[in-house]
Amino acid sequence: PGRGEEPGGRTAADPSSLSTVPVFVFPPTLEFYAEDQSSHKQVLTLYNPFPRVLRYKVLSTAPLRYTVIDAEGLVRPNSCIDIVTRHRDIRARHFGTTDRFRVEVWEEGGGRGVIGRKDIPATLHPTKPEPRERAARDTTAWRPPAHLFSMRQGRCTEGRWHSHLSPSYVRCFSCPGVQRPLSPGLFSLYVLVGLIALLVLMLPLHGDPRSLLHENLHVSVVQKLVAAYVLGLLTMVFLQA
Repeated sequence: PGRGEEPGGRTAADPSSLSTVPVFVFPPTLEFYAEDQSSHKQVLTLYNPFPRVLRYKVLSTAPLRYTVIDAEGLVRPNSCIDIVTRHRDIRARHFGTTDRFRVEVWEEGGGRGVIGRKDIPATLHPTKPEPRERAARDTTAWRPPAHLFSMRQGRCTEGRWHSHLSPSYVRCFSCPGVQRPLSPGLFSLYVLVGLIALLVLMLPLHGDPRSLLHENLHVSVVQKLVAAYVLGLLTMVFLQA
Protein backbone atom coordinates (compact mmCIF):
# COMPACT_ATOMS: atom_id res chain seq x y z
CA PRO A 1 0.00 0.00 0.00
CA GLY A 2 1.02 3.59 -0.60
CA ARG A 3 1.83 6.10 2.10
CA GLY A 4 -1.11 6.91 4.33
CA GLU A 5 -3.02 3.80 3.30
CA GLU A 6 -3.73 0.56 5.09
CA PRO A 7 -3.90 -2.91 3.49
CA GLY A 8 -7.14 -3.35 1.60
CA GLY A 9 -7.19 0.18 0.18
CA ARG A 10 -8.42 1.87 3.37
CA THR A 11 -6.99 5.23 4.30
CA ALA A 12 -5.20 5.41 7.63
CA ALA A 13 -6.72 7.61 10.30
CA ASP A 14 -5.84 11.26 9.97
CA PRO A 15 -3.99 12.40 13.10
CA SER A 16 -5.88 15.69 12.97
CA SER A 17 -9.27 14.00 12.83
CA LEU A 18 -11.74 14.35 15.69
CA SER A 19 -11.67 11.97 18.63
CA THR A 20 -14.51 11.74 21.14
CA VAL A 21 -16.51 14.99 21.01
CA PRO A 22 -19.44 16.46 22.95
CA VAL A 23 -22.77 16.67 21.14
CA PHE A 24 -24.43 20.08 21.26
CA VAL A 25 -28.22 19.70 21.04
CA PHE A 26 -30.87 22.21 22.11
CA PRO A 27 -33.22 21.95 23.91
CA PRO A 28 -31.86 19.39 26.38
CA THR A 29 -35.37 18.01 27.02
CA LEU A 30 -38.62 17.78 25.07
CA GLU A 31 -41.96 18.49 26.74
CA PHE A 32 -45.19 17.50 24.96
CA TYR A 33 -48.65 18.56 26.24
CA ALA A 34 -51.78 16.67 25.21
CA GLU A 35 -54.10 19.69 25.35
CA ASP A 36 -51.71 21.96 23.45
CA GLN A 37 -51.55 20.82 19.82
CA SER A 38 -48.78 23.29 19.02
CA SER A 39 -46.49 21.38 21.40
CA HIS A 40 -46.98 18.08 19.60
CA LYS A 41 -44.25 19.19 17.18
CA GLN A 42 -40.85 20.01 18.67
CA VAL A 43 -37.58 21.05 17.07
CA LEU A 44 -34.15 19.76 18.06
CA THR A 45 -31.24 21.91 16.91
CA LEU A 46 -27.92 20.13 16.42
CA TYR A 47 -24.82 22.34 16.38
CA ASN A 48 -21.46 21.53 14.80
CA PRO A 49 -18.78 23.95 16.09
CA PHE A 50 -15.99 21.77 14.72
CA PRO A 51 -13.97 22.32 11.51
CA ARG A 52 -15.08 19.01 9.96
CA VAL A 53 -18.35 17.71 8.52
CA LEU A 54 -20.30 15.55 10.95
CA ARG A 55 -22.82 12.88 10.07
CA TYR A 56 -25.63 12.31 12.56
CA LYS A 57 -28.41 9.85 13.27
CA VAL A 58 -31.40 10.12 15.64
CA LEU A 59 -32.54 6.99 17.51
CA SER A 60 -35.49 6.57 19.87
CA THR A 61 -36.60 4.19 22.61
CA ALA A 62 -40.18 4.40 21.25
CA PRO A 63 -39.94 4.86 17.46
CA LEU A 64 -43.64 4.04 16.90
CA ARG A 65 -44.77 7.05 18.95
CA TYR A 66 -42.78 9.66 17.07
CA THR A 67 -42.11 10.89 13.58
CA VAL A 68 -38.65 12.35 13.06
CA ILE A 69 -37.99 14.40 9.94
CA ASP A 70 -34.36 14.31 8.74
CA ALA A 71 -33.44 11.57 11.23
CA GLU A 72 -30.12 11.17 9.39
CA GLY A 73 -27.94 13.65 7.60
CA LEU A 74 -24.90 15.89 7.56
CA VAL A 75 -23.99 19.02 9.50
CA ARG A 76 -21.45 21.30 7.88
CA PRO A 77 -18.62 22.83 9.90
CA ASN A 78 -19.63 25.75 12.13
CA SER A 79 -23.27 25.22 11.24
CA CYS A 80 -26.43 23.81 12.73
CA ILE A 81 -29.45 21.85 11.54
CA ASP A 82 -33.04 21.59 12.80
CA ILE A 83 -34.51 18.14 13.38
CA VAL A 84 -38.33 18.14 13.61
CA THR A 85 -39.92 15.59 15.96
CA ARG A 86 -43.67 14.98 16.19
CA HIS A 87 -45.51 12.99 18.87
CA ARG A 88 -48.19 10.96 17.11
CA ASP A 89 -49.61 8.86 19.97
CA ILE A 90 -51.30 11.33 22.31
CA ARG A 91 -53.19 9.01 24.63
CA ALA A 92 -53.87 9.13 28.36
CA ARG A 93 -51.96 5.92 29.04
CA HIS A 94 -48.75 7.65 27.91
CA PHE A 95 -49.13 10.61 30.28
CA GLY A 96 -46.03 10.93 32.41
CA THR A 97 -44.07 8.49 30.27
CA THR A 98 -40.54 9.60 29.49
CA ASP A 99 -39.00 8.32 26.28
CA ARG A 100 -35.51 9.11 25.05
CA PHE A 101 -34.00 10.29 21.82
CA ARG A 102 -30.34 9.57 21.19
CA VAL A 103 -28.34 11.71 18.77
CA GLU A 104 -25.19 9.99 17.54
CA VAL A 105 -22.53 11.75 15.48
CA TRP A 106 -19.46 10.61 13.61
CA GLU A 107 -16.98 12.24 11.31
CA GLU A 108 -17.89 12.13 7.64
CA GLY A 109 -15.31 9.98 5.87
CA GLY A 110 -13.38 9.34 9.08
CA GLY A 111 -14.18 5.64 9.22
CA ARG A 112 -13.95 5.62 13.04
CA GLY A 113 -17.60 5.04 13.93
CA VAL A 114 -19.57 7.03 16.52
CA ILE A 115 -17.47 9.70 18.21
CA GLY A 116 -20.21 11.33 20.31
CA ARG A 117 -23.76 10.80 21.53
CA LYS A 118 -26.37 12.72 23.51
CA ASP A 119 -29.64 11.53 25.08
CA ILE A 120 -32.67 13.85 25.13
CA PRO A 121 -35.60 12.92 27.42
CA ALA A 122 -39.09 13.38 25.94
CA THR A 123 -42.11 13.46 28.27
CA LEU A 124 -45.84 13.64 27.51
CA HIS A 125 -47.92 15.69 29.98
CA PRO A 126 -51.71 15.99 30.09
CA THR A 127 -51.81 19.77 30.57
CA LYS A 128 -49.48 22.70 30.29
CA PRO A 129 -48.33 24.09 33.65
CA GLU A 130 -49.26 27.59 34.69
CA PRO A 131 -46.61 30.26 34.06
CA ARG A 132 -45.98 30.70 37.80
CA GLU A 133 -45.49 26.96 38.32
CA ARG A 134 -43.13 26.75 35.34
CA ALA A 135 -41.09 29.74 36.54
CA ALA A 136 -40.81 28.26 40.04
CA ARG A 137 -39.74 24.91 38.61
CA ASP A 138 -37.14 26.48 36.35
CA THR A 139 -35.76 28.62 39.18
CA THR A 140 -35.49 25.59 41.44
CA ALA A 141 -33.86 23.42 38.80
CA TRP A 142 -31.05 25.82 37.87
CA ARG A 143 -28.65 27.94 39.85
CA PRO A 144 -26.12 30.16 38.09
CA PRO A 145 -22.60 29.17 39.20
CA ALA A 146 -20.79 31.83 41.18
CA HIS A 147 -17.79 31.88 38.84
CA LEU A 148 -19.94 33.13 35.94
CA PHE A 149 -20.20 36.58 37.48
CA SER A 150 -17.39 39.03 38.05
CA MET A 151 -19.63 41.26 40.17
CA ARG A 152 -20.55 40.75 43.80
CA GLN A 153 -23.32 38.29 44.49
CA GLY A 154 -25.51 37.49 47.46
CA ARG A 155 -28.25 35.16 48.56
CA CYS A 156 -31.75 36.12 49.57
CA THR A 157 -33.65 34.33 52.32
CA GLU A 158 -34.86 31.66 49.88
CA GLY A 159 -31.36 30.78 48.72
CA ARG A 160 -31.56 32.21 45.20
CA TRP A 161 -28.54 33.94 43.70
CA HIS A 162 -28.81 37.59 42.73
CA SER A 163 -26.19 39.74 41.09
CA HIS A 164 -25.76 43.13 42.73
CA LEU A 165 -25.94 45.13 39.51
CA SER A 166 -26.85 48.28 41.41
CA PRO A 167 -24.90 49.10 44.60
CA SER A 168 -27.73 51.28 45.84
CA TYR A 169 -30.88 49.24 45.42
CA VAL A 170 -31.45 45.56 44.69
CA ARG A 171 -34.71 43.71 44.90
CA CYS A 172 -35.43 40.01 44.39
CA PHE A 173 -38.59 39.94 42.27
CA SER A 174 -39.03 36.18 42.79
CA CYS A 175 -38.75 36.60 46.58
CA PRO A 176 -41.28 39.29 47.67
CA GLY A 177 -40.17 41.42 50.54
CA VAL A 178 -36.44 40.77 50.06
CA GLN A 179 -34.87 44.07 49.13
CA ARG A 180 -32.04 46.41 49.90
CA PRO A 181 -32.83 50.03 50.95
CA LEU A 182 -31.52 53.14 49.26
CA SER A 183 -28.29 54.61 50.57
CA PRO A 184 -28.63 58.04 52.25
CA GLY A 185 -26.61 59.83 49.57
CA LEU A 186 -28.62 58.41 46.69
CA PHE A 187 -31.87 59.06 48.56
CA SER A 188 -30.94 62.74 48.93
CA LEU A 189 -30.11 62.96 45.22
CA TYR A 190 -33.47 61.42 44.28
CA VAL A 191 -35.29 63.89 46.55
CA LEU A 192 -33.46 66.82 44.96
CA VAL A 193 -34.26 65.64 41.43
CA GLY A 194 -37.90 65.14 42.46
CA LEU A 195 -38.16 68.66 43.84
CA ILE A 196 -36.69 70.09 40.63
CA ALA A 197 -39.18 68.10 38.53
CA LEU A 198 -42.03 69.29 40.74
CA LEU A 199 -40.85 72.91 40.41
CA VAL A 200 -40.77 72.58 36.59
CA LEU A 201 -44.34 71.34 36.67
CA MET A 202 -45.41 74.37 38.67
CA LEU A 203 -43.81 76.92 36.29
CA PRO A 204 -46.05 78.61 33.70
CA LEU A 205 -46.03 77.74 30.01
CA HIS A 206 -44.50 79.91 27.32
CA GLY A 207 -46.84 82.71 26.26
CA ASP A 208 -49.03 82.63 29.37
CA PRO A 209 -50.21 86.29 29.76
CA ARG A 210 -51.46 85.74 33.30
CA SER A 211 -48.05 84.82 34.69
CA LEU A 212 -46.19 87.39 36.83
CA LEU A 213 -42.85 85.58 36.40
CA HIS A 214 -40.17 86.61 33.95
CA GLU A 215 -40.44 84.97 30.53
CA ASN A 216 -37.09 83.22 31.10
CA LEU A 217 -38.80 81.18 33.81
CA HIS A 218 -41.50 79.93 31.45
CA VAL A 219 -41.23 76.30 30.24
CA SER A 220 -42.52 74.38 27.25
CA VAL A 221 -44.98 71.48 27.15
CA VAL A 222 -42.18 69.04 26.34
CA GLN A 223 -40.21 70.13 29.41
CA LYS A 224 -43.28 69.56 31.57
CA LEU A 225 -43.79 66.09 30.10
CA VAL A 226 -40.16 65.17 30.82
CA ALA A 227 -40.49 66.44 34.38
CA ALA A 228 -43.69 64.43 34.89
CA TYR A 229 -41.98 61.30 33.53
CA VAL A 230 -38.99 61.72 35.87
CA LEU A 231 -41.28 62.34 38.82
CA GLY A 232 -43.21 59.15 38.02
CA LEU A 233 -40.01 57.09 37.94
CA LEU A 234 -38.88 58.51 41.27
CA THR A 235 -42.28 57.75 42.77
CA MET A 236 -41.95 54.08 41.75
CA VAL A 237 -38.47 53.91 43.31
CA PHE A 238 -39.69 55.43 46.58
CA LEU A 239 -42.69 53.06 46.74
CA GLN A 240 -40.48 49.99 46.16
CA ALA A 241 -37.91 51.16 48.69
